[in-house]
Amino acid sequence: MIERADSSLVGRLHASPNIEPRKTGTRPRLVIQHYTGMATAESAILLLADPASKVSCHYVVDEFGAITQMVAESQRAWHAGVSHWAGETDINSASVGIEIQNPGHERGYPRFRPLQMRAVADLTRDICARNAIPPQGVLAHSDVAPGRKIDPGERFDWAWLAREGVGHWVRPATVREADVGFGPGEEGRFIAEVQAMLRHYGYGIEVTGVVDAATQRVVSAFQRHFRRRRVDGRIDRSTVTTLERLIVALPPDADKPIT
Repeated sequence: MIERADSSLVGRLHASPNIEPRKTGTRPRLVIQHYTGMATAESAILLLADPASKVSCHYVVDEFGAITQMVAESQRAWHAGVSHWAGETDINSASVGIEIQNPGHERGYPRFRPLQMRAVADLTRDICARNAIPPQGVLAHSDVAPGRKIDPGERFDWAWLAREGVGHWVRPATVREADVGFGPGEEGRFIAEVQAMLRHYGYGIEVTGVVDAATQRVVSAFQRHFRRRRVDGRIDRSTVTTLERLIVALPPDADKPIT
């Protein structure tokens, strides 16, 4: 149970019983951004506090920017599910999870509100400062679980967050409408090189040299986060150039294990 807030930004506590100790020796090195996918923040909080749901998170940010803490940062919340990043498969042990109120793609997917985004920026910055989490450790649920999740989605403003000092970001390369890129079934050395770059950045992808279904899902997740103008899972020049820019912009020690 949670006895006190970890952040001074928290407005209230609502403890979730769905917790465990973090894996031995693991500290938070990631912040995972989600959307709730529910009609209201309160309904999401009730679900996340229900033992039968088997889900939880550390924080919920409602549409007006109010922050509720549900799990202490020292504990393992159940928010990421089956996921992978930079060789780590127990993302719940390695991360802090933030649920942001938005009904999601199945319920109209409205834009995230300015007050809400401000609260997300302030909270994420605070979490990263206290836990020494690097900018590239701020990720989408879809980044760590591209085969299952698409949240917080293409309307989540990662560029604005970066201007607020949150997350790793570069200017996306221009999308050329005529550049359709490589799609399903296409193969070759270039495809393998792109897969290797995505893997180097942290995505859970095998280097096969073939644009298979798994590769399409990872590329779509990358686009949804870093190149939102066209999310189609195709390996076009804009996607590759943006990926190259991100890798160049990584700090020298970014390839160290996250555990």
